Amino acid sequence: MVGRRWARGSPFFFRSRHVRTSPSKLFIAGYASTYHDIPESLRALIEPVVADHGFELVTAELAGKVVRVVIDTRDGDGRVPIDECAAVSRELGSCFDAESAMPGAYTLEVSSPGLDRVLAREKDFSAACGREVKIETRRPIDGRRRFRGELVAFEGGRAQVRVDGKPIEIPFAEVSKANQIYHFTSADFAKKTRNSGEAR
Repeated sequence: MVGRRWARGSPFFFRSRHVRTSPSKLFIAGYASTYHDIPESLRALIEPVVADHGFELVTAELAGKVVRVVIDTRDGDGRVPIDECAAVSRELGSCFDAESAMPGAYTLEVSSPGLDRVLAREKDFSAACGREVKIETRRPIDGRRRFRGELVAFEGGRAQVRVDGKPIEIPFAEVSKANQIYHFTSADFAKKTRNSGEAR
């Protein structure tokens, strides 16, 4: 039996390069760190394809000529097989080309959330309660825009974060970027050492 390679907890993602010579009819523009920032034109193309494969769209962004798409399981466990990332990437590439969504050459990257998973939706914040997070806000809150601390709770569209022992309330609508912080354990290092030994 051949095991499946998972995208969870690693920098693995599927990257493909596409080239179009015809002009774009629908130029996707915009940068999204949270789900509600994804341009509607981009979401309308990506979300149905991701859903057809049994996954959920976490976030998507366009940075120059690179389109990055993050997907997750409906359970939110991050266990997205590499071959599923590849399948979604192939179908999205065909969809983009059919709609002339991107002019010229572009790179499409499809990945799972990874260890320092992006918190782009309200459900991502709810799932990360009790963990350490990094949050950047659109406007200053208590005189600052960057926060790092324990996400104590997420209720009513507001994140309760304990920063340096002080409780801070951050409205979800004010979040421009957020990630969960993963702390490596001795078990992680032991696994890495074991895998390195097996590879020799």
